[in-house]
Amino acid sequence: MSASRIIVALDFADESSAMELVDRVNPELCRLKIGKELFTRSGPELVRKLVVQGYDVFLDLKYHDIPNTVAKACKAAADLGVWMLNVHALGGPAMMAAARAALSDNDSPMLIAVTVLTSSSEEDLQAVGIDHSAQQMVERLALLARDQGLDGVVCSAQEAGVLKSSLGSDFVLVTPGIRLPTDHADDQKRIVSPVDAVKQGSDYLVIGRPITQADDPVQKLLTINSELSRL
Repeated sequence: MSASRIIVALDFADESSAMELVDRVNPELCRLKIGKELFTRSGPELVRKLVVQGYDVFLDLKYHDIPNTVAKACKAAADLGVWMLNVHALGGPAMMAAARAALSDNDSPMLIAVTVLTSSSEEDLQAVGIDHSAQQMVERLALLARDQGLDGVVCSAQEAGVLKSSLGSDFVLVTPGIRLPTDHADDQKRIVSPVDAVKQGSDYLVIGRPITQADDPVQKLLTINSELSRL
């Protein structure tokens, strides 16, 4: 298992593009995340291929359905040998409990819940009828996830400090929206740097474009890993 905190988001349109990046790095430098687009195009076989190559794979499909359906999907994902998978906390306590029960084996992957997407602003939440702030919603959903036995949540680093304090050091916090100081603005709104994210309590950092679109992805990984190792 990799010791790196970095999870590289393989947000590519096809397998060949993803593998060009994968072939330039190695499991000691990072873990890998497969999301909806790549999984829809390349399916379980790509997941198996990466697992066989020694990578810890985070299957980021954000299951959100009736409890029985989500439980079966989680079991199917575990059978692929993934390291981590997620459900959407808005699915509620019964759905999360069913997902947890489906992964009762000792060698099961970590199960985490998505709270509020890092692309969501306060205005976005209000538009869908949520009157609470993003931080209030994150805290509420994270507590629900912990109470159902999940291993952690996906959250912005801006909420990480509060969650670590309230939910304990063993509750895993996975943070997307990681950007480097030199990155240009994009669709992510609640963002922080890798070092600041870890200082605020994040355990794992999901990093996509700053690495995948770098001129030298390996050097970028080495640099970020080195910075984090000094904390």
